Amino acid sequence: MAVAIIDYGVGNLFSLSSSLRYLGIEVKVTADERELKAAERIILPGVGAFGDAAAKLRESGLFAVVQDLAGAGKPLLGICLGMQLLFERGFEYGEHQGLGLLPGTVEALQPDLADQTLKVPHIGWNSLKILHPDPLFKYFKDGEFVYYVHSYYAKNCAENTLAVSDYSLPVTGVVRSSRGSVWGTQFHPEKSGAAGLRLLRAFAEI
Repeated sequence: MAVAIIDYGVGNLFSLSSSLRYLGIEVKVTADERELKAAERIILPGVGAFGDAAAKLRESGLFAVVQDLAGAGKPLLGICLGMQLLFERGFEYGEHQGLGLLPGTVEALQPDLADQTLKVPHIGWNSLKILHPDPLFKYFKDGEFVYYVHSYYAKNCAENTLAVSDYSLPVTGVVRSSRGSVWGTQFHPEKSGAAGLRLLRAFAEI
């Protein structure tokens, strides 16, 4: 199986799986540890609050599984809240432990905005500035637009940040682990039109 999408009760699974199937990529939505281990690549989606999602991932028994698979070098892509869970800690309604696959924290966007008139959540299309080349950008051009929906963002992770979007501050858009097998996008590739589909295609070829 080419790609397994982790089903732990949080995430827009239908839209994501439909996008991958549209690209002709074999995909399965699963919470089965054996299927995740058998997959060539895994995707961790997520919509909602950091603490709730982390708790559901633990309750599903998949928290340590994701850590182990990523540690073994299996390509992993976190999307939106799934990307945020890759970090060490999140501060949404308290302090919560993340997967710790990337150094950094996830904190509220509003207090850090240089322009306090901007709306939060940050919803809609924004251009993505590529800071470092990466196989994930194989079919993606600098400045293309992607679709965001979030009120929190990754901080203290400059060394692992591949791309950002401007929202009166550099919003962390794409990250990658130093070991190279873990990626994350704050935006939703499956909602980002042709550009997002091209990014998903690149991940499926990694």
